[in-house]
Amino acid sequence: MSEPLLEAEGLRKSFSGVAALVDGRFRLRAGSVHALCGGNGAGKSTFLKILMGIHARDAGEVRLRGRPVAFSSPSEALAAGISIIEQELSPVPAMTVAENIYLGREPIGRFGRVDFENMNIAAAALLERLRFVLAPTDLMMDLSVAEVQLVEIAKALSYDSDVIIMDEPTSALGEHEADHLFQAISALKAEGKGIVYVSHRLSEIFDIADDYTVFRDGRFVEAGDLADVSKDRLVQLIVGRKLSEEFVKENVPRDEIALSVEGLASRNGVRDVAFEARRGEILGFYGLMGSGRTEIFERLFGLAHEHAGEIRIGGEKVMLRSPADAISAGLAFVTEDRKGSGLVLTEDVRANICLARLGALGFGPVMSRRREADAAERMIAMFDIKTASDRLGVVNLSGGNQQKVVLGKWFLTEPRILLLDEPTRGVDVGAKREIYRIMSDFAAAGGTVLLVSSEVDEVLGMADRVVVMRDGRMAGTISGADMNAQNLLHLAT
Repeated sequence: MSEPLLEAEGLRKSFSGVAALVDGRFRLRAGSVHALCGGNGAGKSTFLKILMGIHARDAGEVRLRGRPVAFSSPSEALAAGISIIEQELSPVPAMTVAENIYLGREPIGRFGRVDFENMNIAAAALLERLRFVLAPTDLMMDLSVAEVQLVEIAKALSYDSDVIIMDEPTSALGEHEADHLFQAISALKAEGKGIVYVSHRLSEIFDIADDYTVFRDGRFVEAGDLADVSKDRLVQLIVGRKLSEEFVKENVPRDEIALSVEGLASRNGVRDVAFEARRGEILGFYGLMGSGRTEIFERLFGLAHEHAGEIRIGGEKVMLRSPADAISAGLAFVTEDRKGSGLVLTEDVRANICLARLGALGFGPVMSRRREADAAERMIAMFDIKTASDRLGVVNLSGGNQQKVVLGKWFLTEPRILLLDEPTRGVDVGAKREIYRIMSDFAAAGGTVLLVSSEVDEVLGMADRVVVMRDGRMAGTISGADMNAQNLLHLAT
């Protein structure tokens, strides 16, 4: 066997005496995609940050092309030929796409000034090669989460590194955009690059990866050829037990209409949207990036600038001009970007859970600490949030537990209608199953769930009916025997 392109042995890392990584091992072959698998809190992020020089390891060795390396900063790792697409997006909002891609290494022209013309030309060529439909001069603040993800991917690939770490690169992407990324990955493999691929979407891993390594509880568990392991076996390695089923669905739609909309529109291009959702129903929304799925939810939650259309909840016409109106009407909105708009990362678990219910947890303008603590305790127990204390900073929780904090925040408002935009984005298979259970139980109790998901399997596995969006309009609604991947993609494209 040829020498590994990248190899790690016995990596250890602790924070304030708490072990985050106990035994990190990994071998990456040139010209291969190696899936690094594990649940939230398995140690994957710590391991990757050690490789990139973000964290200093406590023990162990990393070898690049057979030579020991110890990077003290990401710039050193980049200079040595290792780049990363990070799970947590970090754009500079006021800058353009091209400026974000080449941040810190802008081409310099005459008189020591940035050569914007050549930078835009280089960015346009890169985006075209990747088949990403973005303009180099677009401002990052005007882009969707999915489009920001594409820019982060382009930025990492622009370094022309030998080792490329991809941490949940498709978590915000639809299948169409993900396909373009997979084509780029195939080209990189052919060039002899090594890809470290992290994803909770197991279908992706089996489509594109050659090898796998599993971490659990900060320890190396197993590695091998992906062709030699089944999906069920891999799931068992990741979570440490068998999962009886992937999707949990026990709700039965009722006849009563909970929500109906007619002529719904907003300034972002959504037009003539009309649908009904019943009590006890999970209504799915599917479409490619930019199709208008999220914009419908923003309009329903009072976040849109235009308020055209008629909305009825329980048969009564309502005006939803602000989130406060939507909350009063019984709506709750779990956004696709939990860290950007779902959580206050500088606050603790308790504060985040109580955020949407502050008016009911005090006496006038004065908060009741006891009411706040009781409310947080109830939600932590209800959603089985793994936290040492409700006073722990929410930033210290795993992705799955952070998502459950967001759900707890909204369940505290006692909603009738849940708007879930990519609710399982960036969470492991075990946490996904828990979120599916929450959705099913809520609907079974008479609530209504509107679910946006880019994962075809998730939409088909959880929804009772699916509204398919295309170019800001409804392309159709499918249900029953017509609910299959072929029909979804046909309508979406």
